[in-house]
Amino acid sequence: SINMRKVMTVFMMVLLVFCFAGCASEKMKTIGAETEKAAESNMVPEKTDDFDKESLIADVINDPVFGTYGRLIFPADTGYYSGDTLEELGLVWYNNISPDKTVEIVNYLKKHAGAGETVFYDIYTEEEKKQDPDKRDTGLFFFKGNPGEKFAVCNAGGGFAYVGAMQDSFPHALELSKKGYNAFALIYRPDAQMACEDLARAISFIFEHAEELEVDTDSYSLWGGSAGGRMAAWLGSYGAAAFGGDNLPQPGAVIMQYTGHSDYTESDPPTYACVGENDGIASWRTMEQRLEVLSSFGIDTEFHKYPGLAHGFGIGVGTSAEGWVDEAVAFWEKQMEESGR
Repeated sequence: SINMRKVMTVFMMVLLVFCFAGCASEKMKTIGAETEKAAESNMVPEKTDDFDKESLIADVINDPVFGTYGRLIFPADTGYYSGDTLEELGLVWYNNISPDKTVEIVNYLKKHAGAGETVFYDIYTEEEKKQDPDKRDTGLFFFKGNPGEKFAVCNAGGGFAYVGAMQDSFPHALELSKKGYNAFALIYRPDAQMACEDLARAISFIFEHAEELEVDTDSYSLWGGSAGGRMAAWLGSYGAAAFGGDNLPQPGAVIMQYTGHSDYTESDPPTYACVGENDGIASWRTMEQRLEVLSSFGIDTEFHKYPGLAHGFGIGVGTSAEGWVDEAVAFWEKQMEESGR
């Protein structure tokens, strides 16, 4: 009948609608699955070129981001360090080296150099380096703090035989930069006289380029461990001009670690010193006696000795000296306040 045919026609149309809807739904599901699969295939984990404890020291030195100065991140004289990886790094006369801190330092340098920032400055001209090739192994690594903040120069030890910057100046400079200060780590010629000449040149360079470097030159500080401590003390006592540098103001503070330096003047800068009680190279008594003499001249001093520590503990991560950098910074800041700068 006509009515039956109409009913069948409506039924078939409804069936077709459901069929097409189902097919479309399945097709959309298929497309969605394929899209999701394609997206997953493109979700490659973000690649990182950061160094880790297993990274080879040679790979750090030769990383293109460091140009020609990568060789100065570790001692230029390779006979004074051991190990193939950052975790295995050993430095002659040094103890308590933290692989985590070593990794942090090289990654800091790589990150900032990779961002186009200058992390290394030559302190001598090409002509000067031609005349004295040893000057090619010098320069300043810059750990930048807040623009316009005061600066510090950190000097590593190494017995005037090499420069142990990875334990004795890079960590200090990094920590100072975290506190907002502009910190430089000097790579110098390993000879007492020439090292002081290099430090005098470095301080003069910073003063000359203060605007470009965005540093405040008032009440700057000199830091040093072992041989580097002697350098800081000598420049503090006699000034940059005495070692061929410019006629510059005296530092606001000298921060010294583990050195038997006993020389002094009655006009030395305020001096902070620290050392391990078990140091077989630098006697804590010698250091304490020197500061007692300075104090007798009315010079502000502060002295700390730490139980169980030998020579070359650096910033003292994980040792009885941990936190000494904060105390030294507080001492420096006290001098800033008292000088009104």
